[in-house]
Amino acid sequence: MLMRLLTSTLLVSVALAQTPSATTPAPSSTIRFEDATAASGIHFTHSFGAQDLGSLLEGTGGGCVWFDYNNDGLPDLYVVSGKPLGEGMHPYPLKTAPNPPPHNHLYRNNGNGTFTDVTDRAGVAANIYGMAAIAADFDNDGFVDLFVTGYGKAILYHNNGDGTFTDVTAKAGINVDGWSISSVWLDYDRDGCVDLFVGRYVKFDPKYRTYYAADNYPGPLDYEGTTNRLYHNNCNGTFTDVTDKSGIGVYKGRTMGVTAADFDGDGWPDIYVSNDKTENFLFHNKHDGTFEEVAADMGVGYGQNGEMTSSMGPVFADFDGDGALDLWVTDSKYDRLMRNNGKLGFEDISAASGISEAAGQYVSWASGVYDFDNDGLLDILVFHGGLIHLIPEEHSLYRGLPNRKFADVSHQAGPVLDAKTVGRGACFADYDNDGKVDAYLVNLGAPGKLLHNVSQNQNHWITIALQGAKSNRDGIGARVEILAGGHKQVAERTGGSGYLSQDDWRLHFGLGSAARIDTLTVHWPSGREQTLKDIPADGILKIEEPK
Repeated sequence: MLMRLLTSTLLVSVALAQTPSATTPAPSSTIRFEDATAASGIHFTHSFGAQDLGSLLEGTGGGCVWFDYNNDGLPDLYVVSGKPLGEGMHPYPLKTAPNPPPHNHLYRNNGNGTFTDVTDRAGVAANIYGMAAIAADFDNDGFVDLFVTGYGKAILYHNNGDGTFTDVTAKAGINVDGWSISSVWLDYDRDGCVDLFVGRYVKFDPKYRTYYAADNYPGPLDYEGTTNRLYHNNCNGTFTDVTDKSGIGVYKGRTMGVTAADFDGDGWPDIYVSNDKTENFLFHNKHDGTFEEVAADMGVGYGQNGEMTSSMGPVFADFDGDGALDLWVTDSKYDRLMRNNGKLGFEDISAASGISEAAGQYVSWASGVYDFDNDGLLDILVFHGGLIHLIPEEHSLYRGLPNRKFADVSHQAGPVLDAKTVGRGACFADYDNDGKVDAYLVNLGAPGKLLHNVSQNQNHWITIALQGAKSNRDGIGARVEILAGGHKQVAERTGGSGYLSQDDWRLHFGLGSAARIDTLTVHWPSGREQTLKDIPADGILKIEEPK
């Protein structure tokens, strides 16, 4: 069954890879993106619900998620928006209410570079002040479900399998009050059902007015921090709140970004929380349903100089191929790249890598860590924007070099990165299945942008789509190791990362000049290990966990 499935998938994918855009020779592997928004039919404008920014809520922005809601193998896009606050909840009068009223949108991928807005038919407009979205098949029925966070309410949508969704929040036992923000799916107890960690920002009071006019509106430290929430999946369509039982409820912060991965290689997923003006959290999984907070001990609790920064979006990735997941975190200062030294903790290599000097002039929000030119080295695409004012900024692309170094190639990557916007959330996926990772950017109170990767080179690639059996169906928490051309790479399937968003469910590897993969090993959350050998490159490889 496995080999038949792999063969048929590869045949389709190799055909895709033989299009001129994927094989045209180029003098260099310089990464380039083009603005494909207009041609795509994605006409989304984020709203913060007012003509002028008037609160921390309005300035935080929205995110997005790529997921295959209709099982056609194409990444579909869900984008989150705010809306007008209630009467008397904004310091400035709404002279003109947004028309039409803003809401979230679901865009179906048509497979030809265009998308169709199917929000109304799908029933996922979500009439809330939206923040973020993540997707996973929480009930293992073969259809990917959707979780949306926001101010005052979070919504769990069940995928009905016919192009529509049902709000099952109450039925599932999900009750998130306050201001929920970035969240992540993970199977923390490895029982085959994905659990849900919900980040919450601050105890926001929209009527609070005590601040200096020059500051524009009260900041995060003007509001009390709050706790996050952890919901255990009961494997029957319902969840149990285990926040306190797990030990996570003791810690109060101001969550902005969340991700989960096995940072210490013990086979159990851990949780990293980026906080705003508060020390960050690293919750180490103790294998018994509880967690221990170890951020300071592991060197990932504070900024480069020991300060509490405005940390935005975290991403776990193995930058140097040593098998240990390193940690990348955007913030309002210099951003942080922290090398995982194993059980000794993390070492901040941001300045030594060449990133800090370039990043220091920006406020960084969303980012994607991918091999955008498929040369075998991870690159970093970062989106910027003003912190509390609508100050547009250009965006940054750091190309990976050997020895954990990066080169700022932002101005070589196309006009779309030079165009200044007020960036917030972003999600990354190879939406046209051509072997090059693309991105969608949510801009604060403005139209979003679809960035199409048009890099020209002859480098090879492989994309891995996992399907669990004893493990959760999405394979969240599975670790994939590949050896190709003498170069080892490792990646873990995560259920949310970066800022307010979640990326392509498939794992992407650039292979450089290697036309075949010598060995591919999947370490499933169930504990099973699966090895494949001599795999051709330039395809989308679906791997099912042995039953």
